[in-house]
Amino acid sequence: MNNASKILEELNDRSREVFRSVVESYLTTGEPVGSRTLTRTLSEKVSAATVRNVMQDLEFLGLLDSPHVSAGRIPTQMGLRMFVDGLLEIGDLDESDRQKIDATMSGTSQDVETALDRIGAALSGVTQGASLVLTPKREAAIKHIEFVSLNQNKALVVLVFSDGHVENRLFTPPPGQTPSSMREATNFLNSLIEGKTLAEARKLIHTEIVGRRQEIDQLARDLVDSGLAIWEGNSEETTRLIVRGRSNLLAGDDPDQELERIRTLFDDLERKRDIAEFLELAEDGDGVRIFIGSENKLFSLSGSSLVVSPYMNADRKIIGAVGVIGPTRLNYGRIVPIVDYTAQLLGRVVSDRS
Repeated sequence: MNNASKILEELNDRSREVFRSVVESYLTTGEPVGSRTLTRTLSEKVSAATVRNVMQDLEFLGLLDSPHVSAGRIPTQMGLRMFVDGLLEIGDLDESDRQKIDATMSGTSQDVETALDRIGAALSGVTQGASLVLTPKREAAIKHIEFVSLNQNKALVVLVFSDGHVENRLFTPPPGQTPSSMREATNFLNSLIEGKTLAEARKLIHTEIVGRRQEIDQLARDLVDSGLAIWEGNSEETTRLIVRGRSNLLAGDDPDQELERIRTLFDDLERKRDIAEFLELAEDGDGVRIFIGSENKLFSLSGSSLVVSPYMNADRKIIGAVGVIGPTRLNYGRIVPIVDYTAQLLGRVVSDRS
């Protein structure tokens, strides 16, 4: 049992009700809560002086704080964590929220990344926070590869995957390339890698190009090496973090004060090591997890919370993560089922299109 849970168990009924009322009011309004306001909402009729004494005790325990002299109280980070762990009531997913998220999948068919991007945008709109979607590693098989000469110094290599995804990369071809060597390299690769993932294809190509030197001329070998070098080490780098709704985090009372903090936050998020940590946050737990303020190792800034969940493919393997970032006074009871439902939808989308 952690310290916060022990404190919660030791609170009497009145203290617990005052604490719950302060937190729920703060999550709704974002404003400090005064004793006089609480006397109108508590189930038991007590004086404002009695409520003030209880609030002082809760402040002494580290659960509440007074942001200004003679003002009301707000919950501390420890208090919010205790509320989330011990008192939060998770609601059902609102039907209108579900419909808004589902609507992203209507209409024409979409590739996986387009679908995930649209779902992320819908999640941001529904929650009024910033949404994060970590795309799965690309494990689709290669359907076709082609080299296209643009000029003497530039060529294009095109990869078409079985799920409909297409990747184009510019590269500098070796000197002396001809239309014939382009065709030979294209035919050589397609004979080998159709139906293979990019990682499997790379291993196979390096083996085959050494073993079949008599079947493919030097120009074509050089072209294969240089054309595929741009994907070297990149078979898993196709994992990408989709961020939508950044501006929602600047919708508070003082956006100018928030701007630098939010900029720093997203600079951190877009570093590759932090993308990996984002997935680790989701994988460490079962289902939706809530990280409040500086307890979130992804970004140590106070004032923001992250609600995150992994999503899985049809084999129940974790392949990505989805989350919402917002102020610490998020409506957690509403956000949690939204993130949970979105994670389930993402899992179905990826499985259906793989």
